[in-house]
Amino acid sequence: MVDMKAVQQEVKRLLKDKDVKYVIGYEKGTYGWRVTPLFARTEEEAERFIFSPLCTHNLLTYITLEDKPPLPRGTTENRQKVGIIVKGCDSRAAVQLINEKVIERDDLVLIGVPCSGVVDPKKMKSLCSGMTGYIEVHENGDKYSITSDSGTKEVSRESLLCENCQTCEYQNPVLCDTPIGKETEEKRKETYKRVSELEEKPVNERLAFWKDHFDRCIRCYACRNSCPVCCCTDCMAEKLEPVWVRRSVDAGENAAFHVLRAFHMAGRCVGCGNCERACPVNIPLTLLYKKTEKDALELFDSRAGISLEDKPLLASYRDDD
Repeated sequence: MVDMKAVQQEVKRLLKDKDVKYVIGYEKGTYGWRVTPLFARTEEEAERFIFSPLCTHNLLTYITLEDKPPLPRGTTENRQKVGIIVKGCDSRAAVQLINEKVIERDDLVLIGVPCSGVVDPKKMKSLCSGMTGYIEVHENGDKYSITSDSGTKEVSRESLLCENCQTCEYQNPVLCDTPIGKETEEKRKETYKRVSELEEKPVNERLAFWKDHFDRCIRCYACRNSCPVCCCTDCMAEKLEPVWVRRSVDAGENAAFHVLRAFHMAGRCVGCGNCERACPVNIPLTLLYKKTEKDALELFDSRAGISLEDKPLLASYRDDD
């Protein structure tokens, strides 16, 4: 359980000392189990921060989406740092973006919180049908306690955890300026069981599996837009000169988009699960990117977003590659 008073005090200190222009974290939504990203610019706003298993979003997405409009004549850009509350996967995204020189380490103040996993919103929707008012989820040993206006119920943690959290090996931030609370004991191990099971199937079965999923794609680009490390200024999916993949929604173009994006994510995916949670047609995108993660690890001994000393996989070369 994260000590939110300690988090709020640290955010207030940063804002009071003007060390940052704002801090990005989470606050309660208006209804149901959804939480909302909060950009705190004042000490009063810092008191609205929360952290619970409902805090699913990888907040590093907002760092690369920061709007930088043309500056009025005679003014200069505000170069104050940005504070951000990071879980393990969030911190990995920060490391990856720094290593790719998308952002500068000196531009961020990272407040690290341990995370034992977040809930799957789609599982929550099914479980909480009929519950009214704001819904809170708290850890209680190996169970989650779910509270709303309708009462309280307990369920096993494993039944609600996001799939990527069930095998997450980095539950504590790999990089932060101020760690909050006691680190979580990291016992989970990624064995790539689902990937291996799919790899063992004949080619025609694998093709049929992915064709079935890609046929449902509506090309909304929610997977791309929610990804913290998918941040190209000009996306290959929307280029017209040259055309890498057409925008038409059909089986061939859908497959081309997802395969191209999978190659783009090779050695870069930090396993946060934002893409799969955002997908409105339930494509198992985590499985797709776990395949590229497994290959990068086995072929090149490369993991994304672990150390500032590492070079990005596709920016390095060895004679035995």
